[in-house]
Amino acid sequence: MAPRAYWKGTLKLSLVACPVQLYPATTAVEKTRFHMINTETGNRLRQQMVDEETGEVVESEQKGRGYEISKGKFVEIEKDELDAVQIESNHAIDIDSFVPRDEIDQRYLNHPYYIVPDGKAGVDAFAVIRDAMKDQDRVALARIVLTNREHVIAIEPFGKGLLGTTLRYPYELRDADDFFEDIKSPKITKDMVELASHILDTKAAHFDPSKFKDEYETALKKLVTRKAAGKPIEAAAPEEKPSNVVSLMDALKQSVQGKNAPRKATKSHARRPAPRRPAKRAHRTAARDRRAG
Repeated sequence: MAPRAYWKGTLKLSLVACPVQLYPATTAVEKTRFHMINTETGNRLRQQMVDEETGEVVESEQKGRGYEISKGKFVEIEKDELDAVQIESNHAIDIDSFVPRDEIDQRYLNHPYYIVPDGKAGVDAFAVIRDAMKDQDRVALARIVLTNREHVIAIEPFGKGLLGTTLRYPYELRDADDFFEDIKSPKITKDMVELASHILDTKAAHFDPSKFKDEYETALKKLVTRKAAGKPIEAAAPEEKPSNVVSLMDALKQSVQGKNAPRKATKSHARRPAPRRPAKRAHRTAARDRRAG
């Protein structure tokens, strides 16, 4: 079953327009997710909103949006008032300009979306815009409103459709100089750079995301499976730090010769039993027994 469209509106290039739909290009469905539970009963916990001053639980019909205009003083904004903020990009993606792809700073890239025609009426206009962009090798910049925020979106051909990636605003990026200015500039020899370049050449490859393996996710799934089966959980032994200190040049030479760092501990020594948790109080099992029955 196809997912619901995240946004519907019109894609416009000057006087050429076509209805389109946006779908998120990413998903977290396959990620292992944990819920907060009561360790006494094993029941899932439910979060509640609490009034900061009175400490009382606030029910859903009492919740609203507020902007803090001074310390502890808020102006309440109703949903219909937000809906009244109507600008063209609420319902249209109006292309402003086309820029060379390689000019887009990678730090600005945010969330990707698939853009597809909405119905048969606009397929021709959609194809014209898409194919014209292929010939130009440029990325379109437009504006779109998503979740009550206006975003700049970069649009480019992607297969039969278009890929739209929302961009961050300059005020959302931290200044790199704040982090890099204290990095020293040591003197390194030409030989060191050549050795490092050789190592890079031996690891040259093509971008192939099918080879990406989320080892932590796999380990989490194994942990959950073992725990659910009542099997003991073994903790990995801490990784041993190399005891010998080698110079940068020696490390480069050994890397080129294939003499890497000492191998990890063998499997028989790599793990050790995790310390047992203290026995839970007897009354904790009562609720579990009731649920099991």
